Amino acid sequence: MELLLLVLVAALGWKVYQLKRSPHDAPLRSVTLCLLCATLSYPVAMPGGASGVDTVAGHGAAKLIQNVLLLLTVYFLMCFYLFSAADEEAGRRRARKEAVAVGLVVIAISAAALTVPHEVFAGSFSTADMTVPQIAFFYASAGLYLMYALGMAYRWTTQYARMSRRPHSTGLWMTAVGLGAMAVACAIRAVIVAVRWGGGEVPHPVMAAVAFLLVASILLFAAGITYSGARARLSSLRLWLRHRRDHRRLAPLWELLTEAYPDTVLRPASPAALDRWRARGVHRRYHRRIVECRDGLVDISPYLLDDGDDSAMLDLDTDELAARLRRAAGRIEEGVPAPRRAVPLAMALGSDRESDVKQLIEVSDALRNAV
Repeated sequence: MELLLLVLVAALGWKVYQLKRSPHDAPLRSVTLCLLCATLSYPVAMPGGASGVDTVAGHGAAKLIQNVLLLLTVYFLMCFYLFSAADEEAGRRRARKEAVAVGLVVIAISAAALTVPHEVFAGSFSTADMTVPQIAFFYASAGLYLMYALGMAYRWTTQYARMSRRPHSTGLWMTAVGLGAMAVACAIRAVIVAVRWGGGEVPHPVMAAVAFLLVASILLFAAGITYSGARARLSSLRLWLRHRRDHRRLAPLWELLTEAYPDTVLRPASPAALDRWRARGVHRRYHRRIVECRDGLVDISPYLLDDGDDSAMLDLDTDELAARLRRAAGRIEEGVPAPRRAVPLAMALGSDRESDVKQLIEVSDALRNAV
């Protein structure tokens, strides 16, 4: 139960963050409310939370609140698909109709719960006396609506999954399997209610298996709806780490060039605190260092030519270029004037940006190793 609550809280936190950035996104708002209701229902279902609610609101209030929150959870889940439909106006009309339906179910189960003594309503699904008509009606009505809403959500999710590409389709299929499993669990619980209402007994292993199926399916559902976002964040983290590493690897080359030509160092757009803070970001520092290294190489290139070199294009391997850079830096420090104009450097690894960066890093590594 604690693991499930932790997963739900993490998923809710991620959706709240997204909603803060897009407050007018109706489908995203529906998912956030769905996760909020699901998250709130679990503390109420725990023994400590249930006893606290019952103490304040009366015995049986916790169970009623929990089931109402679960009904709202699946309602907002349906709203996500309805608001995501191509015909937005039709989706909104359908959402209003579904709101009436879930409202009627909430009123019905509330009436059933309030018309039985508290001691009869006490206990869990596995221990409740289903021979009492109100108790059987309470669980059957809530379970059947959950089965209906989850089944509809499963159908819509599979449709979207078939139309999507990875990684979005992977998350959607995970979500669909979780929804389908929950719908199956609700259907089994409805059968259990019918059996126990008629006076039959249901083996304990069956009850435990249904409970496990519910928990596992909810975990899979929560993982599915966060899969794409989590994967994107993981990719962003990998890119951040690579830029941070390459920024450090470029340090020897950058230090040599900026010491020779301090004017190549780029400054923030303005002295404002916000611009200075943005300039310290890893990606900005990485790209700025690449530009500064390129500019520095252009400025220092006249000092790199030796007698006999082709003045139209300088094509050197990494170690030779590193050695000439050190000699050129020494000549600049001694005040030797530039013997000629800038000379283009041939890129041994290719002409695209990634190849350019790779060669800059290799030259920088060669400078470091030569120390």
